[in-house]
Amino acid sequence: VYNDDQRYFSYPTQNYDQLNWFGFYFDDGMQYFSKSIRGRAAGVMVVEDEMMEVSAVMDDSGNSNLEEEIIVGYGTLKEKDSLSTSTSTKKEDSFNNVTIRKNLQETAFFFPQLQTDAEGNVSFNFTTPEALTKWKLQLLAHTKTLESVTKTLETVTQKELMVIPNAPRFLRQGDQITISTKIANLTDKQLLGQAKLELTDAITGNNIDSKLNNIANFTSFSVDAKGNTQVSWNLTIPDDVDAVQYKIIAKSGDFSDGEQNALPVLTNRMLVTETLPMWIRSNETRTFTLDKLKTNTSTTLKHHKLTLEMASNPAWYAVQALPYLMEYPYECNEQTFSRFYANALASHIANSNPRIKDVFNQWKNTDALISNLEKNAELKSILIQETPWLRDAQSEPEQKKRIALLFDLNKMNNELQSAKRKLENNQMSNGAWPWFDGGRPNRYITQHIITGFTHLNHLTNASGKIETSQMVNKAIAYLDDEFVQEYKDIRKYNAKADLSKDHLSSTQLQFMYMRSFMPDTKTSKEVKEVMDYYHSQIKKYWLNKPLYSKGLMALVMHRMGDKKTAAKILKSLKENSITNDELGMYWKENTSSWYWYQAPIETQALMIEAFSEIENDTKTVDNLKIWLFKNKQTNSWKTTKATTEAVYALLLQGSDWLSVTDAVDVLVGNKNIEPSKLDNVKVEAGTGYYKTSWNSSEIKPEMATVKLTKKGNGIAWGSLYWQYFEDLDKITSAETPLKLKKKLFLKTNTDKGEQISEITEATALKVGDLVRVRIELRSDRDMEFIHMKDMRAAGFEPINVLSQYKWQDGLGYYEATKDASTNFFFD
Repeated sequence: VYNDDQRYFSYPTQNYDQLNWFGFYFDDGMQYFSKSIRGRAAGVMVVEDEMMEVSAVMDDSGNSNLEEEIIVGYGTLKEKDSLSTSTSTKKEDSFNNVTIRKNLQETAFFFPQLQTDAEGNVSFNFTTPEALTKWKLQLLAHTKTLESVTKTLETVTQKELMVIPNAPRFLRQGDQITISTKIANLTDKQLLGQAKLELTDAITGNNIDSKLNNIANFTSFSVDAKGNTQVSWNLTIPDDVDAVQYKIIAKSGDFSDGEQNALPVLTNRMLVTETLPMWIRSNETRTFTLDKLKTNTSTTLKHHKLTLEMASNPAWYAVQALPYLMEYPYECNEQTFSRFYANALASHIANSNPRIKDVFNQWKNTDALISNLEKNAELKSILIQETPWLRDAQSEPEQKKRIALLFDLNKMNNELQSAKRKLENNQMSNGAWPWFDGGRPNRYITQHIITGFTHLNHLTNASGKIETSQMVNKAIAYLDDEFVQEYKDIRKYNAKADLSKDHLSSTQLQFMYMRSFMPDTKTSKEVKEVMDYYHSQIKKYWLNKPLYSKGLMALVMHRMGDKKTAAKILKSLKENSITNDELGMYWKENTSSWYWYQAPIETQALMIEAFSEIENDTKTVDNLKIWLFKNKQTNSWKTTKATTEAVYALLLQGSDWLSVTDAVDVLVGNKNIEPSKLDNVKVEAGTGYYKTSWNSSEIKPEMATVKLTKKGNGIAWGSLYWQYFEDLDKITSAETPLKLKKKLFLKTNTDKGEQISEITEATALKVGDLVRVRIELRSDRDMEFIHMKDMRAAGFEPINVLSQYKWQDGLGYYEATKDASTNFFFD
């Protein structure tokens, strides 16, 4: 069952033969919210303030024997003629016994339990959601010999007195906003009554009427017979509420209705994360200080959270990052693959060791209730996109329960199959993937996805063979052709080109790195010849290449058996690196820029792979990991692509999940942290990982200093994350080659056609006006992947709601409309 996504506010008296529901005729007595059909009938029966299910039966002719009753509102049974004009409800009258409609879903999903009687008639029952709207039920019946019949039936859910709120999709802190509701009267008499707006914090459940300036939350109304009216409340949105649950109730005598829903509150501030990575070796004592927290003097800065995590096995950092990959909101092929990758890895980890399973089971069975935020899917979706820090503010047991639910084997298997199906559907006929579905073939994205498959295989399958699905084979055939074609293009555009000169490109190196994971996969003679050519190029020109390319070349040469060149490249990398106590081992030139191979996290992850595979030098790899942790942002590394590469690098040597070194004594602001007394860490302490945090009111400047003492052998890792909000104008924007300008225009239709005028502070906008957004984006150089996010004000509603690939004036881009913003992706 689904509704037509529009609300039917007022139905005049008429014959409801067009509703002919299950072949039933509805006579003109049915002009009220609900139909109770007893016996051989179907639908939802509403009696005595309760929803009751009734069963549906249809005889061979499609007709049914009906008993009809009129149910008035959610109240008791009345005769139609006894409806009377109600007197005004006083404020003191209780609104508590009004049934509030909360389930406003657009689809009624149910598993039909079909039951047959002695005559072969089939019956089933279901409950619709509580939205006041028109519903469509589609039925299909078939026999074993594939004879079939379909039927489409419609009905309307409505009440004598109805509230239809007009609320925005979200609120912004600092807004002054009017929330209004329509009140519809379907009775034959005028109704006088009271309406009430109740506001609570959607996450904690506390009443926040006074916080939002909603102290006078009662208002009177009068609505004519068969008529509508409107009431409204003016609210001021404070900056310390994250989600608001509103409840709008109207009551007039025996008639009443109420609707409840939640609105996210988005901030005009930016969440800033300061990271302090910490590590300690055998029998050492070290002190670390987060200077900004210690010396903070900003008057507008607002603490959000301080988090401490400690691990003797860095592989646990990788596990903590997987939920971020599983839940990332955008639909490009790279992120669809990230979801596949995270679920496949999580399945492998959860199945590979009973001890790990114990950890997740313990988290799952914790007493912590999943918060209101987690239960409300729509609220969760918009808040994850716009204010992802909200979830981190929840208690540790709640967070762990959420992670454990993500690691549930059935859920992971479903997500895995779903992501795989999506990748198969989005693959183009030539084997390539575009960045977004509908775009151009993108060789880099295709190579990234296939390399990801090889990484998965390397981590989860000892035989090292990539999964030989049709999808992967098609992509490899496409990439082989592109690899050969780039080589041919050297002479295609310049017949006299000297092949002995430097023709090594990063994309060709990425292909060879991908191919180096697949020594058993068949290659054509042509591909082999071109490979040999590029091997000779690597030997000759490796010294002048960028850092990322050097990592690729070292691994390619090592796997091809040229240990000498690989050793030379590593020696050079080591000589050009910097190692210090605070940052570990890193390269000064490893900074981000505009091309895919100028990505610091991915580069560092590749270096960890190169040094661990070629030299297997634990000390060097540990130093490289310190830098990687330095750049970790609470639960991820900046992007999904960076996170998948970092997770791969950490798990390369993280297969021994039980390598627990002796515990570390931790002092935060001179206060001893005892893992045994923290929530739910008993099993984790056995795996060498624990995490704890302090909320805004508990954060003090002295907590910026952390002292670690290690007794016994082994290295331990830790991090302190300080998150705070700062006004946008206090955060300076970096000078970049991108220049952005945004203007809003009011669109009006005149006798000369459409006209637009720029909106200024003096422009008065009213409900129903059309606003055109113009964004000018200028760049002084070529770039490969750009995500531009255009945020909206709370009162705006997008006209285009379909996400799709578009072409405009020679420019191709993917446009994705979300609740609080429109996102543009250019490749």
